[in-house]
Amino acid sequence: MTVDKEAAERLANSFGAEAARYDRTRPAYPEALIQKLVAASPGPRIAEVGCGTGVLSRQLQAAGLDVLGVEHDERMAEFARSTGVRVEVSKFEAWDPAGREFDAVVAGQAWHWVDREAGPAQVARVLRPGGVFVALWHVFAPPDPIAQAFADAYQEVEPDAPVRVGHSRDEAFDFYRAGCVSTDEAFVGTGAFTDAQPWQASWQQDYTTAAYLDLILTTAPISLLGAEQTTELLARVGGAIDALGGRFTTHYDTLAVAVTRD
Repeated sequence: MTVDKEAAERLANSFGAEAARYDRTRPAYPEALIQKLVAASPGPRIAEVGCGTGVLSRQLQAAGLDVLGVEHDERMAEFARSTGVRVEVSKFEAWDPAGREFDAVVAGQAWHWVDREAGPAQVARVLRPGGVFVALWHVFAPPDPIAQAFADAYQEVEPDAPVRVGHSRDEAFDFYRAGCVSTDEAFVGTGAFTDAQPWQASWQQDYTTAAYLDLILTTAPISLLGAEQTTELLARVGGAIDALGGRFTTHYDTLAVAVTRD
């Protein structure tokens, strides 16, 4: 998805309305990357940027880490707290750590919402020397007939939308890989971080028609549609999945970049 700046704030604030659905449909992070993060952190104190409903935070807690979430949406924060995650409500750039220092700062599916200059400066402020910052993103695309049905339906129900949808899997991968490189450059360019490393894990996920439509309802482009538009889009996408037998398996890559506080 490509989005203009004017729509970015609205999209960033759209997820809380579907907090419970978001939590049950958004996939967890590969265990190999969780263990890599545990090994890279010089201690147990973790701050998660944009923790949402706590998907990543709970995995890190289960791995033995002491996690504090920072989340700007009170609805998402409330849900995360209900699952046992400690959360403070604030945009990360404006968050007051009150003198606390962390061994690692992580961001799962969230760093692209953070200001490119203020974000690294805030990480440098709260991260101990030798600590690590890790940003992770899931990359996937459904089979071409489903992706095309979504793109065509979206264009028809909202031709003037300020977003572009319908990336191929290769386009999505290249987009997020470039995002990892850009994040690396933003951090190393401050002079406060070194030792940038790319991480990656690949895996597969099965979806039924109902499960995939449930996931679609948590995605940013849907927040720009009205109820009738959403119903029409879901019917079109659901029909494409049903034509493939009512289920499909898709390939995921989780891409990450890790940098060390100098």
